[in-house]
Amino acid sequence: MLSEIQQVEKIIRELGPLVRAEVLTHSEKGPLRLPIHKLSFGSEDPQAPVVGLVGGIHGLERIGSQVCISLLHSFSELMLWDQSLRSSLKNLRIFFIPVVNPIGILQRTRSNPRGVDLMRNAPVEAEAPPRLLGGHRYSPRLPWYRGAEGAPLESESAALIEAVRKETFQSRMAITVDFHSGFGLQDQIWFPYAKTTKPYPGIGVAHAFKDLFDRTYPYHFYRIEPQALNYTTHGDLWDYLYDQYTEKGPKEGVYLPLCLEMGSWMWVKKNPLQLLNMQGYFNPTKSHRMRRTLRRHNTFFDFAIRAALSPQSWAYLSEEQRLKHESLAKDLWYA
Repeated sequence: MLSEIQQVEKIIRELGPLVRAEVLTHSEKGPLRLPIHKLSFGSEDPQAPVVGLVGGIHGLERIGSQVCISLLHSFSELMLWDQSLRSSLKNLRIFFIPVVNPIGILQRTRSNPRGVDLMRNAPVEAEAPPRLLGGHRYSPRLPWYRGAEGAPLESESAALIEAVRKETFQSRMAITVDFHSGFGLQDQIWFPYAKTTKPYPGIGVAHAFKDLFDRTYPYHFYRIEPQALNYTTHGDLWDYLYDQYTEKGPKEGVYLPLCLEMGSWMWVKKNPLQLLNMQGYFNPTKSHRMRRTLRRHNTFFDFAIRAALSPQSWAYLSEEQRLKHESLAKDLWYA
């Protein structure tokens, strides 16, 4: 059994009735069959504000699941004694899907057991993405394979999409954070779109969120920007969910899907020997760096919770505020 799944199941047992836990589906390869868990806390009102944390979509980026589980562990301990958190959860829902691609993690592959890159699997077509990196249909033997033309979604992708839809599509205020790692010397927080370099419809809200975070934590270490400033891709799951929410969600609802891309070159730069191991390209291998990474994103998680509970501070903008933030965003990211 995968150690990350064991940790999640231990938390479920310890919390008992304090958590709503379910198995979304199983990832399968031959006799191997591993569960994909979702844990939900707080309000069951479908219109309540929502914060969701997701990890392990890419099996090689194991640190994404480990950070998500670390945040889940701290959150679950607080659930046992923190009355202020319990009070907040009367008006807020938080969910975790920490291990989306368990067999990919177990077998140290980016893709799922069928060779499909889950972050290239949604029915979304990009504008002029990089030839292979942006998603392709040539062969599952190559990285970034999208799946066959016209094929249904992979079971892991479909389960994630349905779970996020269930948790967010009636809420007027939703934030999701998907944890990854990749080449870079700085942790980055990306927002849509991955499919185009043009500004996405929620760019004013994204800038207002960044502005609030900058003012609240002026010495934070994240670079916050559209994903497409780095590269564009076909099939991004969060582009698909954002467009679906915009089409089917509440008329004046706000959904901000974020991808937290941890800069793996920070670890490689300090320990070049990591490059001798494929895992070392995407994960810290020294124990002290692992511990530092696992506690590194607590502040951002706390901020996301507070922002979801106080959307009037950044998400529900007047027309004048929206135009102001859109103008600032275009100057900052699209000039």
